[in-house]
Amino acid sequence: MVALLRRLAFAATAALAPTSASALDRQVYDLPQGARPHDVAPAPDGKVWYTAQRNGALGILDPKSGQVREVPLGPKSAPHGVIQGPDGAAWITDGGQNAIVRFDPHTEEVKVWRLPKETGYTNLNTGAFDRNGVHWFTGQNGIYGRLDPKTGDIKVFKDPDGRGPYGIASTPDGEVYYVSLAGNHLARIDLETGEARVIEPPTPNQGARRVWSDSQGRLWISEWNSGQLSMHDPVSGEWKAWKLPGESPKAYAVYVDERDIVWVSDFGGNAIHSFDPKTEAFTTIPKSEEGANVRQILGRPGEVWLPESGADRLVVIRAGTTQ
Repeated sequence: MVALLRRLAFAATAALAPTSASALDRQVYDLPQGARPHDVAPAPDGKVWYTAQRNGALGILDPKSGQVREVPLGPKSAPHGVIQGPDGAAWITDGGQNAIVRFDPHTEEVKVWRLPKETGYTNLNTGAFDRNGVHWFTGQNGIYGRLDPKTGDIKVFKDPDGRGPYGIASTPDGEVYYVSLAGNHLARIDLETGEARVIEPPTPNQGARRVWSDSQGRLWISEWNSGQLSMHDPVSGEWKAWKLPGESPKAYAVYVDERDIVWVSDFGGNAIHSFDPKTEAFTTIPKSEEGANVRQILGRPGEVWLPESGADRLVVIRAGTTQ
């Protein structure tokens, strides 16, 4: 009954969302109570993974049947980020275990690489793969690092400005960039030396939270403190920024789909915004409950997936219907 009421409420709210094309196509999937899904990633077999942060597990949703199950990741696990690696496995940044975790969808083997003891607690955040198949990751306590899946070798580096490394992403040519929430900067990693070169955004104290690349290699950044969506072109050096709609926006997640439409979650407006770089126009999609708190967005062609950490559910938007 609770699930049914949620779906009805969601459908009613969807009718209020402004669109520039056809009606929105969204679907809600309720998750186990207390899952607190932080990040989400499409799996190669049509399923969807999510990090069940409170339950210390990797969640697996089958969108066709609606079936959900959770796979424990280990003692004290508190997973934050999950992405699909080039090997088709789920790669997880696990803050509770202070480790990088790999889940094999075929064998369901869970493999754990713990960070060196001398590194201390790092508050692991998010991961990305470079063009060489090396896994890079961030930790909010002031580190970023890399794991070579072939050798198991892990190296950890200190951020030039200290605390804050958060979102991380790779470009189409396999370069890796990350942003620092506390350090208010973008950084480019030298894949050979591991050195991070800081790139200062023009807006001071903007609170760069997450970053994603479009098909041209331009970097889109969600700015938590300023409430802006910003763009940096590494080739030209250009920066541009757009304030999110609403009175007090708080930009959290950012994702660029296969059409180069940019998606941003807004905690201040309890909304999701899609942004068309060609028209520089936002489309606002209200969420169905207060405090839904979408902390990350990811997708695959035709689908945009949202983990509502405050509502214990996943939402999919069928892309192509809002722009």
